[in-house]
Amino acid sequence: MKKILFILALILLTPTQSFALEEVNLEFDNDFQKLSINDNRQEILEPTQVVMPSEVFETSSPTCEQTRLFNGISQTAKNIYNLQIENINSPSALFAEPLTKHFEHGPLESLHTWGVFQGNFDTMMQESENGSTKFNPALVNVLFDGKFKGGKENFRLMLDPSHQHNRPFLQQFVQDAYIESTRIPHHTVLFGNSRTGTGYEGAQSPYTLPFINRSQISRNFANIRKVGLRVKGDYSLVDYDLGAYSSDTFFTEFMPGAEFDAWMNLKPLAKTNGKYGKLTTGGGIVTGSRNSVDYFTGGAYIGYEYKKFWTRMEYALSNGSNGGSGLTSKHRQGWYVTVGYHITKKLELLARYDEFDPDRTIRDNNIREYTAGINYYIKGQALKLILNYIFCQNDAKPDSHRILAGFQIAI
Repeated sequence: MKKILFILALILLTPTQSFALEEVNLEFDNDFQKLSINDNRQEILEPTQVVMPSEVFETSSPTCEQTRLFNGISQTAKNIYNLQIENINSPSALFAEPLTKHFEHGPLESLHTWGVFQGNFDTMMQESENGSTKFNPALVNVLFDGKFKGGKENFRLMLDPSHQHNRPFLQQFVQDAYIESTRIPHHTVLFGNSRTGTGYEGAQSPYTLPFINRSQISRNFANIRKVGLRVKGDYSLVDYDLGAYSSDTFFTEFMPGAEFDAWMNLKPLAKTNGKYGKLTTGGGIVTGSRNSVDYFTGGAYIGYEYKKFWTRMEYALSNGSNGGSGLTSKHRQGWYVTVGYHITKKLELLARYDEFDPDRTIRDNNIREYTAGINYYIKGQALKLILNYIFCQNDAKPDSHRILAGFQIAI
């Protein structure tokens, strides 16, 4: 009896609209994919989603999976097409936010994983020999940029999986590996393996270089990474880069000697808000010893930018060096001047004169490179096309012509 009374109570307390389905006319088409409702009480049934068996089968069908994949690719292409990157003075990536992981727990605040690839077709034509063309994967980098909780400490691990013929794979594999702190205002304190602040272009990121190749003084005296402690200061009128390092390179020896680097830039027009352009003058030294071989390099720089025009000039003199071309006691010197003009925000024209003396004790051995270039920034430095022509006059070897057609992509 109690069960019968309980059931009657439920029926009486339940709204009558929920039992009015007999007044609803449900009409399905033949393939059970469309539903039409003809009823005066349609507002009661509209929030309810009717899922038919055919819809369940459709979500797991191969056709549906292909459609989802196509839609995903189309949306990704659309996002890249609409991406606006106009700053070409700093590296950027196409998928910066999607490839950044944010953490709620643990020591890390975020981790950005990205990669950069540069490739070029290199056509070499010497006046005394036949020409040759080959494809070069000029740069392959995989980077992990992490930020610790609080935002004052960061780290970077950069790997290079490309094959090198002049050194073992593992010595080349680890490039940047450092921790840095920005707790001191206007300063960054860095410890680990990093590119040293030798020269202006020599310390520049490879992702923002105007040409595919660095200048000769940058290739020989700089363009190298070492383990040490580095302090970088950045103020409106001056910035500087001081470092104490092991003179070892590519993890070949443990502390074969010590090296000290110092570079300073002055920016006298920084307070004029660009009215007279941007002027930078700088200079610095590198001094050290490796396996009882002493070396010293000094340099000076001047650069100017005004609206669409810019130019850079740099000179370096060495009594022995420990840079990209290796350890040497030779006395060498060189200089270059580069000019550039932005026809549009995306299209840039370049020209450079570059002279280098590989040994000042020997006469008639200078190397002069005349370079013309075009850069097309599709998406800033994240996606760009590069075309360089180089005419090389070598006092000790036959002259040569070289064409480099390449691209850079950062994801």
